[in-house]
Amino acid sequence: MRDADYTREFDGLIFDCDGTLSHSMPLHFVAWRDTMSKYAITFGEDRFYSMGGMPSDKIIEILSGEQGVSVDASVVAQEKEDAFEKLIDQLPTLDDVVDVARRHHGRMPMAVASGGIRTIVNRQLDQMGITDLFAAVVTAEDTQRHKPEPDVFLEAARQLGLDPTKCLVFEDSPLGFQAADAAGMQWIDVRPYHPESGS
Repeated sequence: MRDADYTREFDGLIFDCDGTLSHSMPLHFVAWRDTMSKYAITFGEDRFYSMGGMPSDKIIEILSGEQGVSVDASVVAQEKEDAFEKLIDQLPTLDDVVDVARRHHGRMPMAVASGGIRTIVNRQLDQMGITDLFAAVVTAEDTQRHKPEPDVFLEAARQLGLDPTKCLVFEDSPLGFQAADAAGMQWIDVRPYHPESGS
């Protein structure tokens, strides 16, 4: 991945944001842990990573339902996003993936396709200084269905004006891999490039 030239095989590149362009998942976990503890909802780290790519309100609906806690999912989701936003100045980039985007900028169309909300995704891209690399940014507000459904990736391809099967996805979550498969797109698992992987 580090030195690959994807222009020969693909017409466009699509990047997830959290855990792919940004190494934000540890910060998201802190925000989730602190927010959920206020409502006596348990959300362990393994479960957190298994639900990567799912919108926050959906996660809260699932967890609160399982644990018999009555909450307003939209209110709690906003609390969680506010908690994450307070940590965003600590946000590290996933350099190997960002380097792919920088090397292909101006050579092929690229988009971000995230299960996150637009304000938070845009804040991250701005914080990392990479907003201008992408011709389209698709977020949770842009589709009715979310990962593992293919809609976010299909919408990104549509906005780029590309055949979905000619796009390559960069992802870090199993739900994202399923979504890319469902969209007919090839994908690269970026988890080996996370700092804790030792790559």
